[in-house]
Amino acid sequence: MRELRVEDALMYLDQVKMEFGDRPQIYNEFLDIMKTFKSQEIDTPGVIRRVAALFHGNKRLVLGFNTFLPEGFRIELPLDGSPFPVYREPGR
Repeated sequence: MRELRVEDALMYLDQVKMEFGDRPQIYNEFLDIMKTFKSQEIDTPGVIRRVAALFHGNKRLVLGFNTFLPEGFRIELPLDGSPFPVYREPGR
């Protein structure tokens, strides 16, 4: 996994906070998802599904979450116009 810089994480958090400034519950839910992931209560595919659902319709935030994923995992938006992101696991 490429090294995650603190500045990258803080910048992404600021983007989330600004995007949902009028709905702080979404920002707080994102923080809860990240805490759950960090404590290993959910795995990488699980965190991808939850974040993609939370940020559904916000391409920039969904794709920006790639910054936090372990090497080999990647969120992509389908070329067929589907609004639902997909993810790739290592070796697939």
